[in-house]
Amino acid sequence: MYYIGLDLGTSGLKGLLVDRNGKILKEESASYPVSYPQSGWSEQNPEDWLRAATEVLTRLAKGAENEVAGVSIGGQMHGLVLLDEHGEVIRPAILWNDGRTQKQTDYLNEVIGKAKLDEYTANIAFAGFTAPKILWVKEHEPENFAKIRKLCLPKDYLAYKLTGVFSTDYSDASGMLLLDVKNKRWSKEMLAICSVREEWLPKLYESYEVTGKVRCLPNAVMTAGAGDNAAAAIGTGTIQNGDCNISLGTSGTVFISGDKFMPSEKNALHSFCHANGKWHLMGCILSAASANKWWLEDILKTKDYDGATKGAALGENEAFFLPYLMGERSPHNDVNARGAFIGMRANTTREQMSLAVLEGVAFALRDCVECARQSGLTVTKTTVCGGGAKSAVWKRILANVLNVEILSPETEQGPAYGAAILAMIGAGEYESAERAKGLIGMKERISPETELVQRYEQKYGRYQKLYPLLKNWFSEN
Repeated sequence: MYYIGLDLGTSGLKGLLVDRNGKILKEESASYPVSYPQSGWSEQNPEDWLRAATEVLTRLAKGAENEVAGVSIGGQMHGLVLLDEHGEVIRPAILWNDGRTQKQTDYLNEVIGKAKLDEYTANIAFAGFTAPKILWVKEHEPENFAKIRKLCLPKDYLAYKLTGVFSTDYSDASGMLLLDVKNKRWSKEMLAICSVREEWLPKLYESYEVTGKVRCLPNAVMTAGAGDNAAAAIGTGTIQNGDCNISLGTSGTVFISGDKFMPSEKNALHSFCHANGKWHLMGCILSAASANKWWLEDILKTKDYDGATKGAALGENEAFFLPYLMGERSPHNDVNARGAFIGMRANTTREQMSLAVLEGVAFALRDCVECARQSGLTVTKTTVCGGGAKSAVWKRILANVLNVEILSPETEQGPAYGAAILAMIGAGEYESAERAKGLIGMKERISPETELVQRYEQKYGRYQKLYPLLKNWFSEN
């Protein structure tokens, strides 16, 4: 039998067809646009996701439709999808990196209060979370708010359309700021604060539990799936207590698995449920591989990713880059933050600036790792996945900036591969993510280098001073 894992990303949907031994037999993808109606806003049409998913599923299953036993989805988190009484989309989905909700975020954190939010959900409000988006729609689009009969996350819209079952999983629901993460139930207090009726919300499942049958595949069950980072954690084997995975996708994340519920020190990181039925801490920076793509393709007008930093010496670069192109989430929680190059001289080269982008993302990820360490966790090694994981120089930078061993899984498609494993568990091929971990092989290990670790330690100290110096200036623009 075969299994399909889908990854509903921001720029496109990717899918994998795997056999019972985890071997990838086929890969397919389809793209769709992002809309930016105003500065700092980010939206997509959910129907574009459905068209992409249908296309990818059809191509993956072609010739083996009767032999696909399970499907699951890993998806971009936090996006707000609103459906009317007929199950149709009311307005474009407001995405995870949308920054319009500063007023609503401030209301939740300052009026309701961070202490209450932490009590109700184990987290505080970030502009990208779903709850502030709900409040924004209520205030600015009351006519659309009045039409709401279903409210869900991006991957759950796909699952609903593919199965007819309205469901979500605990890992993805954790990022809505509507879930009592510790006790795995909807928070009645948060629903009241956001004027959300519980009947609008999908039924909660563990990520590997079967929710229904896939309409377009006669023998395939659908499992609840997971938020993209939890799915990537399954796909990279990040499931044991203390395991770490870093994703270098459109955004960047540091994901640390835990056997028990783990509150974050000062809520600097997110305390969420894991796709294996347990919990995790996660730090998220809003621009990672997308910052590199912006710099190379949009500004330098090149797609020579491998050659972009040629000749620039690691650890010796005088240029710095703040990767806050979409504002920032962890640990600053500042929608006003902006990207910046600092420290250039008359002889600064484009290669050095390109290197500064990779280093800046690595420093921002270290901010998240340091928050985890302050919460008492020890991080000595990490897997890396996502499009940025294809860059050998970027992984070497990460190893030395973080002073950890970097492990590269055999596939960079962490969310899609993790979703495929969840489909296997749901279909009965494996009992648990732990039992399926043997499917995941590593193709490379990169160790930190003493001299580079020392150089980057000094550079990180200087990097840490930049955001506090610029914070007030950011807020004036």
